[in-house]
Amino acid sequence: MSKDPTTRRNPIMRLWDWFWSPISVISVGFLLIAGFLGGIIFWGGFHWTLEMTNTEEFCTSCHTMETNLGEYRETIHYNNHSGVRAICSDCHVPKEWQHKIKAKVMAVKDIYHEVAGTISTEEKYEDHRLAMATAVWTKMKESDSRECRNCHNFEYMDFTIQETRAASEHQRALDNNMTCIDCHQGIAHSLPQGYQEAYKKVLEDLAENKAPLQKDRSTDFAAIETYLDSSKN
Repeated sequence: MSKDPTTRRNPIMRLWDWFWSPISVISVGFLLIAGFLGGIIFWGGFHWTLEMTNTEEFCTSCHTMETNLGEYRETIHYNNHSGVRAICSDCHVPKEWQHKIKAKVMAVKDIYHEVAGTISTEEKYEDHRLAMATAVWTKMKESDSRECRNCHNFEYMDFTIQETRAASEHQRALDNNMTCIDCHQGIAHSLPQGYQEAYKKVLEDLAENKAPLQKDRSTDFAAIETYLDSSKN
């Protein structure tokens, strides 16, 4: 009498069949509920981790961020008459989900530079200041200063209650399709030497590559360069 064919199957196949076989003591409803609760726990943990990496304490926990923190504490974003304080993530992390995740993935490179000691000394930091600033300027120019708009927006500004100079500059920026970073390159950190020429180079590279800048608007590069030249005085 021949043996049952199933007894001749190899152990891996039997394990595969067992894995996919339904178990009578576990209902479909239980599996659905367990999966739903598991999803909530996973999403909650993921979201908590994501928000934890947005805190100022986390952003400045690396040794290489000490210079950034010291400079930032001397700016109006840290101390001001209103008591409203911006933190690192307000300026460097987008609010929109897809852009936020991209920013988090790109930030992994910071771990490498921390380990490699790229800016571990004051001298190294100064050597790389222009390159770091240029990278941020380029990103913000391409996104129409998206992170600035986490808190500021031309559409919500009342020029009639702004200081005369601020109202004038903001109106000029609107008239010439300029964006926040065109005038506020050093709003939170010290500017590198020769930053005007460096920012002009950013504009030239973007224009040459025909990078998309402000949505549905053309950028008046000449107006921006005129402003940069005037700011030297």
